[in-house]
Amino acid sequence: MRLTVIGCAGSFPGPESASSSYLVQADDEAGRTWSLLLDLGSGALGPLQRYCDPVDLDAIGLSHLHPDHMADMCGLYVYLKYRPRGHGGHAEGAGTGARRGPLDVHGPFGTASRLAAAYGLEPGESMTDQLAVHAWQPGRPIQVGPLTLTPVAVEHPVPAYGVRVTGPSERDPTRRVTLAYTGDTDSCPGLDALAREADVLLAEAAFVEGRDDDVRGIHLTGRRAGQAAADGGAGRLVLTHVPAWNPPGAAYDEAVAVYPGPIDLARPGMVVEL
Repeated sequence: MRLTVIGCAGSFPGPESASSSYLVQADDEAGRTWSLLLDLGSGALGPLQRYCDPVDLDAIGLSHLHPDHMADMCGLYVYLKYRPRGHGGHAEGAGTGARRGPLDVHGPFGTASRLAAAYGLEPGESMTDQLAVHAWQPGRPIQVGPLTLTPVAVEHPVPAYGVRVTGPSERDPTRRVTLAYTGDTDSCPGLDALAREADVLLAEAAFVEGRDDDVRGIHLTGRRAGQAAADGGAGRLVLTHVPAWNPPGAAYDEAVAVYPGPIDLARPGMVVEL
């Protein structure tokens, strides 16, 4: 299983990165590569095409319905609906040519209507030929090829979920490994459950200690993300969703003070092999 960071800017696209989007891929026993996208925030559809033809995605998981995590679903709908026959995509070696059915999209209750409103569908129109939308049910696993997704409710001003993705190790396919993605959340029991014994914790760290102490129930700081990784025994911490206005390295400096394991700052194009 491998993670490719498509976009890692927090709250809005930054000068160096699109908003949140993460491509998780794994090969099954027959050698077929399965592709799961976690979030498709503002600006992310463009860089996604460097790594994967969107028509070849097997599923999308939306952590919540703020634009920096789902706005480019509108562009994806256009891509799937109007793509010229035979167009081969932009990713190296990509392009099966056409989908055999609608793309599975998992998200909070209300995702289908939110996407329709965001795109501006006319009355009577539907996205169902391109997108098959399903509501997360906390704790209920979803299978995407060799990947098992388990949504976990977390704390944010709107319904939000983190996701534990378990699949075959890139180095030893007989071993199962887990990527835990927090989405947007403050410290909460759900975050603790996500981080527990995860091989990699992909954690947002949008807030800064001292500056944002009076604002709770929305985001993590680097320190709170690091504490969750430490308490949960996570093997590696990747900090993401950092707004362009934050001081460079602040999230890392906060996390390293409380988490003794390896820490990375997410960057576009970064690949993490589990």
